[in-house]
Amino acid sequence: MNRIAKLLGVMALAVPLGAMTGLATAAEQAATTKADPAKGETLYTQGVPDRNVPACFSCHGAAGNSSAAVNPKLAGQQADYTHKQLVDFKAKSRDNPIMSLYAGALSDQDMRDIGAYLAKQPLKPATAKNKDTIEQGQKIYRAGIAAKGIPACAGCHGPTGAGIPAQYPRIGGQYSEYTEAQLVAFRQGTRKNNSVMTTIAARMSDAEIKAVADYVAGVR
Repeated sequence: MNRIAKLLGVMALAVPLGAMTGLATAAEQAATTKADPAKGETLYTQGVPDRNVPACFSCHGAAGNSSAAVNPKLAGQQADYTHKQLVDFKAKSRDNPIMSLYAGALSDQDMRDIGAYLAKQPLKPATAKNKDTIEQGQKIYRAGIAAKGIPACAGCHGPTGAGIPAQYPRIGGQYSEYTEAQLVAFRQGTRKNNSVMTTIAARMSDAEIKAVADYVAGVR
């Protein structure tokens, strides 16, 4: 009986050890997957013609510096954030028919490569435009609005809007129109890929969103 009990104990231990080995192998494989900025540049500037994916720069500008406020500046963006957004577009958990179409034709490696390329590009920042709301926007960005349970934007995105790699995106220097549109989309629930931002934006008025979006454009 003692022999049988010992054998059963060894067998019971073997299952989790095997599972752990499998998990370790998967983690090792993920760790060895390296993004290639050079390939990302080719994808960004040339697209993937055989998969009907156009060059990204046609909308987002040379080196990720869009010249149209409707399209976000991507230069200097955290590589992990760019990758996540492309994954979300592909999965349609972030609603944008055009981006979902193009992202749907990209591989995960393509997305990582594009993100790596854009992260290395110098941002040509936008500027704040409304001097009448700068003070309000600054207060929201640096201190939040305690009475409404709105935290300081700087708490996650940093004092210069540079964000924190793999956690929070760069938002400093982004077009105010684009930032405003995203905050409104979070508030309305039409952008659903970040529950924290949905909660925060839901507590903000139109005036507060406009003020902080304009301030963010000028943050350096």
